[in-house]
Amino acid sequence: MQKRISELFVIVIVCFLFQSCDSNAVFDKYKSVPNQWHKDSLASFNFTAPDTLNNYNLFVNLRNTNDYQFNNLFLIVELNYPNGKAVKDTLKYNMAAPNGELLGAGFSDIKENKLWYKGYESPFKFTENGDYIVNIQHAMRKNGEVDGVENLEGITDVGFRIESVANN
Repeated sequence: MQKRISELFVIVIVCFLFQSCDSNAVFDKYKSVPNQWHKDSLASFNFTAPDTLNNYNLFVNLRNTNDYQFNNLFLIVELNYPNGKAVKDTLKYNMAAPNGELLGAGFSDIKENKLWYKGYESPFKFTENGDYIVNIQHAMRKNGEVDGVENLEGITDVGFRIESVANN
């Protein structure tokens, strides 16, 4: 009985530690990608601006497997504001080291990548109260080809994350 209580206590403490380590997260959602990520498929995330006073870091999160065949990743990320304004960015991320080893966290076949979107060069503030939409789409091409990669293999999940910045 004493051993069971000790095990339960350890589990509760571990859960508390995992939760407290992520206290900066304001929004963190993933969308699963079936088998392959089609070039016309959008991962869309709807959220309400936390406030218009504080600074935030925005990230695109990706989970990929060893089936991902490229050293980099090009994404088109569109941030739609409540008043109808839209800001579209084409972003490039390194996904592999020079030796071809995939970057990201994880010890298994799945790697997790937390990729900067906004807030890394200058502070990002939501300028309007209300509901925002972020659309994420891949824009991969093979070298020398005009047409994009129709079905991108190796991406299992696409996510979007907002973190509050300490010491606003």
